[in-house]
Amino acid sequence: MAETGYTIPAFRQRSAEDGTEEYQRVSTNVGKGLTVIQEELHRMRMATKAQVESLNLQREVKEMMYKKVNPLETPKMPDFLVALRPHTVWEKTPVKLFCPSSNGIKEERLDPLSAPGKYKIENKYGVHSLIISRCAVSDTAEYSAVASNPHGTATSKATVTVKRAAGTGESCQLNLVPHLTEIHASKLEVSLLDRFSVSFGTEGSCISLVCSMVVVPDLPNVPPLAQWYRDDKLLKPSALAEMSVGGGSARLTLPQLAKDDEGLYTLRIFTKDGTAEHSAYLFVSDAAAPVSGAPGAPLSVKAYDINSDYVLVAWKPPNTVNEAAISGYFVDRRESGSDAWVQCNDAPVKICKYPVHGLKVGNSYHFRARAVNSSGISRPSRKSDKVTALDAAESERLQVIKIEGRYDILIHDDDLEGYVTIPGQPTEVHASEVFKSYIVLSWTPPRPRGRVPLSYVIEKRINTAVKLHSPRYPVFDLQDGQKYQFRVFSVNLYGCSEASFSSEPVQRQDEDGVPSAPGQVVATRNSKSSVFVQWESPKHLKNLMGYYIDGRIVGSKEWFPCNHKPFKHCSYTFRVQAVNVFGLSEESQESTAIAVEPALATPSSASGISMLSCDGSSMTLVWKSPKHCGGSKVNAYYIDKRNADTLVWKEVNVAAVKERICTVDSLTEGVFYEFKVQAANMAGVGVPSAPSSPMKCEAWTMEQPGPAYDLSFSEVRGQSLVVLWKAPVYIGASAVSGYLVEMAKKGSSEFVTLNEEAVSHRYLQVSGLQEGETYVFRVRSVNANGVGKPSQLSEPVCAKALPGTQEIVASVDEETGDVFLSLEACEISETSKFVWSKNYKAIGDCPRVAISNKGRTSKLTFSNPDKDDLGRYSVVVTDTDGVSSSHTLTEDALNTMLELSYAIRHPIVPLKHGLDYEILEKGHVRFWLQAAKLSSSVSYRVIVNDKEVKSGEGIKISHDVATGVIQMTVDHFTRANEGTYVVQIHDGKAKNQSSLVLVGDVFKTALKEAEFQRKEHIRKQGAHFSEYLSFSVTEDCTVLLACKVANVKKETSFHWYKEDDEIVPETAPNVLSGACALAIPLFSRKDQGVYKAVLGDDRGKDSSSFDISGQVFDDIINALAQKAGASASELVLQCTPEGIRLQCYMNYYTEEMKTSWKHKDSKIASSEKMRIGGTAEMAWMQICDPSDKEKGKYSIEISDGVQTHARTFDLSGQAYTDAYEEYLRLKSAAFAEKNRGRVVGGLPDVVTIMEEKSLSLTCTVWGEPTPEVSWFKNEQEVASNEHTRVTFEGGKFASLVINKVTPDDSGKYSINVRNKYGGEFVEITVSVYRQGEKIPEPKLGQPKTNAATPVPPKSPAPPSKTPTPTPKSQTPASMKSPTPASTPASTPIPKSPTPSRGVKSPTPANTPASTPIPKSPTPTPSRGVKSPTPPRFMKSPTPPRK
Repeated sequence: MAETGYTIPAFRQRSAEDGTEEYQRVSTNVGKGLTVIQEELHRMRMATKAQVESLNLQREVKEMMYKKVNPLETPKMPDFLVALRPHTVWEKTPVKLFCPSSNGIKEERLDPLSAPGKYKIENKYGVHSLIISRCAVSDTAEYSAVASNPHGTATSKATVTVKRAAGTGESCQLNLVPHLTEIHASKLEVSLLDRFSVSFGTEGSCISLVCSMVVVPDLPNVPPLAQWYRDDKLLKPSALAEMSVGGGSARLTLPQLAKDDEGLYTLRIFTKDGTAEHSAYLFVSDAAAPVSGAPGAPLSVKAYDINSDYVLVAWKPPNTVNEAAISGYFVDRRESGSDAWVQCNDAPVKICKYPVHGLKVGNSYHFRARAVNSSGISRPSRKSDKVTALDAAESERLQVIKIEGRYDILIHDDDLEGYVTIPGQPTEVHASEVFKSYIVLSWTPPRPRGRVPLSYVIEKRINTAVKLHSPRYPVFDLQDGQKYQFRVFSVNLYGCSEASFSSEPVQRQDEDGVPSAPGQVVATRNSKSSVFVQWESPKHLKNLMGYYIDGRIVGSKEWFPCNHKPFKHCSYTFRVQAVNVFGLSEESQESTAIAVEPALATPSSASGISMLSCDGSSMTLVWKSPKHCGGSKVNAYYIDKRNADTLVWKEVNVAAVKERICTVDSLTEGVFYEFKVQAANMAGVGVPSAPSSPMKCEAWTMEQPGPAYDLSFSEVRGQSLVVLWKAPVYIGASAVSGYLVEMAKKGSSEFVTLNEEAVSHRYLQVSGLQEGETYVFRVRSVNANGVGKPSQLSEPVCAKALPGTQEIVASVDEETGDVFLSLEACEISETSKFVWSKNYKAIGDCPRVAISNKGRTSKLTFSNPDKDDLGRYSVVVTDTDGVSSSHTLTEDALNTMLELSYAIRHPIVPLKHGLDYEILEKGHVRFWLQAAKLSSSVSYRVIVNDKEVKSGEGIKISHDVATGVIQMTVDHFTRANEGTYVVQIHDGKAKNQSSLVLVGDVFKTALKEAEFQRKEHIRKQGAHFSEYLSFSVTEDCTVLLACKVANVKKETSFHWYKEDDEIVPETAPNVLSGACALAIPLFSRKDQGVYKAVLGDDRGKDSSSFDISGQVFDDIINALAQKAGASASELVLQCTPEGIRLQCYMNYYTEEMKTSWKHKDSKIASSEKMRIGGTAEMAWMQICDPSDKEKGKYSIEISDGVQTHARTFDLSGQAYTDAYEEYLRLKSAAFAEKNRGRVVGGLPDVVTIMEEKSLSLTCTVWGEPTPEVSWFKNEQEVASNEHTRVTFEGGKFASLVINKVTPDDSGKYSINVRNKYGGEFVEITVSVYRQGEKIPEPKLGQPKTNAATPVPPKSPAPPSKTPTPTPKSQTPASMKSPTPASTPASTPIPKSPTPSRGVKSPTPANTPASTPIPKSPTPTPSRGVKSPTPPRFMKSPTPPRK
């Protein structure tokens, strides 16, 4: 093995608790360990080397001087070779007294426990020392060291004087402060305490390496001299490495980690005894790549061959484990003081070097590199140190000459060359770097060169010249297979030199320059958390930079960089790659698999030697196992004994003792003996234990039993544990009947008995512990004679579960159906064994169970479990830190697992869904079932009515392994398919079946559905309804009957029908749009009926019916109510002559809506007092003849079947007062309007009459009281005479008769009817024309003087000379029309009136010959007539809705 080994370090995720426990275990049970001993030995060797050598010389001289002729050496009394020296020290500083001694010194020491931490006594390598820390004035005294052996005693004394500076309290002994000489840092005594361990970091993070120490004397102004090294290179304080010493620690902080910081860090502190050192490795892993799969960042970027415009940048490639291979690198530069990085190369360079040119002379630069692969670009590397672009040859042109050793004369080559204008030619043109991607040319500057700035021009054949300033230049544009020669010119402002000699022919070389793969890789055990890896060097190094080591867990395909710690108790293989400027070599061969375990060592010492029995001539001893087995099983123990009064040890056994109990014979009764034990393993015999306390060999005769022994713990958890022990060897006068267990907290002497009654078995589960608390236990044996001696105290145990502790799992094997218990250990070693017990009695070779182990898992399998196997099972993993667990197997749990075991051993194919059927769209019937899982080798049978059915005509059987579906499709389903269907499945060992009974009503339903789907399929071949008729209600409360059609064409017709009567909508249906709708506005009960839509063409017809009645009608009304209720306004108050009306406006209202009116939350029924009604746009409620009883809150509720829409109005207070006053006003006005005088009917608006005819103007008047009647012509009252006769008969009939009219009678006539309530004024225009004249057009208010030809009537006139005028308004039925006298036979132009309800037109007996055009008065309705709805704009006390 040519290469230095590499140690795989501790894993980055190691917890602080693991480290603390390991440190405590090593420091407490194995002393300070081999490493600490070696460090102390090194320090003491440096401190006492000179003294020990001097002592050896003195001893040899004395031996030669006193040597006698007798070869037997005479025994001597002890002697101090170097006497104690007196010391004078300052207060609060330590002092150390030491002296070497010989001849078996036995010291009489100070008691260090009298003042803990004050005194420390050591005896190492024959040097005895007493250390007094932080001396006080009271420590001033004479100290003695006394040594004794059987031949005498020797004493050495020395005085220690402690002084205190003046003015600090007590006066010092001399009351003087001595002058202190300067103390150098190297004169301090430094002891390293807590040291930094192997550390792990990530790029970009911060990490600190800290080492605490004790400095004597501890002077704040004189800190120790500390130096930090990385890979044996001294580090200097910088922004990337911050160092501090003081406060009892030395610290190195790396604020911005990069892979350049990875390495072995060493802290070296100079002390008066030499140096104190500590080293540990720091590993830095790649930070997360910006792109998944991108490589790690390059490292160690440096700049070489620096010139005025050229620099060569080199770096180391990153390790690629699972990423794609690196295809090249980008190099970036940045001017000092700038934040902008500029990429130097356009295409990635494939080697780890790149020449950068084009720099500015005198500028400073930083460089960095980025790796590229197929996935992307890596993070940038750490920037290089700052470099300045200067001419390196410029310093060579300077010479320094010293005169008389004191004066320096600086001479420049320019001064020696004289005045030179044209420079010389460059020399030694050659290629200093030759790669496939570029060549670097180098040459020697010319001599002479001149004083003006110089530049160079390079020429190559086939290419143009290039001008530059440095004697270096990279050439990139070279062709493969082509050889080149170069020459260089020197150029300045005066001209150009001669060309240099041509270089040798240069050709690009392939970049296959990676080293060969390293040789054999060997991994050996190093520690519990690291592995030592060695390998052979590559056969072809090729400027080797170093190596990358990868590892992987055995059985895994994923490699990991070895700056990650291997997981505990796993086996690993390793490989190595060599690295140089061209990249990484091929991987080496993999190492053999190795488990991560410590190197083999001898076991630690045994402890706890105690006596179990004594018969006067022999003793039975027992001891505790070593804390550490050394990596292999402890297979032997050796016991030594000695008389307590002597120093000579004697072997008890030559042959190894296998167990931790031994009976020592041939002892003398009444003598005290001491014993010590050594454990041995495959690596050898370990260190002996500490001598036991003296034990007297005296026969035991007490009646009580002796102590139990070998206390151990199992299943230690946070609140519980199990204590186990072994029965006493000495049982007393009667058999042991039980045991009592006592417990106390560590350091306490107050023991508590855990069990009130003695337990017969030798274990006890203790619960109710405090997590993290440490306890000790002891056991007392009990027999009929009493309670015996307590056992030796157990080792302290902390109530805390091991990290990753697992419990025993009871389960059933999914393949075999075996019932088993298993445990996966959280910790294991090569020597570990799984020890299973039932009720804490070890299970040996038992036919009922079988135990198998694999890796960290142990399994106990029951062969034929039954009730005899019930109990508590436990397992202990030996050679671990107490890995154990238990499980109580109960009857219920066993029965559950037996059921599962039976199901596994007799498997069935689990079904997600049993056999079922569904009707497909063509009337096909599909029978199907779904299994939870099917394999490709599944087989099945379909049986119908006890006959197997297979795929054939009209039947298709198939299955899908992915979904687990088995199906059979019947194309034509008929009555013959009634029966029982069964599917039987076989899949490997599993089987199952499912059946379906399809008979009776179930079959009829299926057959009916199949026939329907078949017809539906046929229907859909032509134009058809894809969605049948349904209704919807629009926002304006229009009901729409809508449907959707499909497979239509232009010739397809569409018709609407109601009760077989065709409905022709205003807009013809457009079937090509795919949807048709029929609008039903103002929907009400009259719209009930059966509606039908018929669709047809040459391919057939299809129809859809919709019956609007019953529930459908109610649903439509509810939908209308929902829209109307949502749009309903607030209640509006409207006053009428009949009373006070509340109105609610909405989009649509009909009586069929579920509408209710309420007064004070009581429902109102329609009555003469409370009238309820509505129109299409509002609902109203009228209070007739209101009174104070009608005051209160009114509301209307509109229910749509789901929710109720309510609106309210508070008719009380001022609102009621205003409304009531308005009602009285309107009522009075209506009464006056009703009783005033008026013309009821009979008068036309215009009369045209021929001259010499008689004109009769007759009308009916009414009023209460009877009105007065007056006639006027042209606003002049007409008096009755022979020509003009005025009559008023019965208080009802008023007439104006003009005999033999003349043109003078033309004019505007009027009648005035009036009583005390008022009246009215009606005007009639009369036009008289002469015979033969054209009948003039009637003009109101303009009298006609010319006669006109009468207009023939529109309807046949009676045979009378007097025409019968058609009144515009009719009189009530109770009124009789007067019978006027005969009138001239004129034909008036009648105007058709609109008769009012219940009014009968009067029929005059004789009317004039003219037919007047009547004027339509406003009739007064009779009492029985329903009041009209007042218009919305009528003024009301309540403001109208907004």
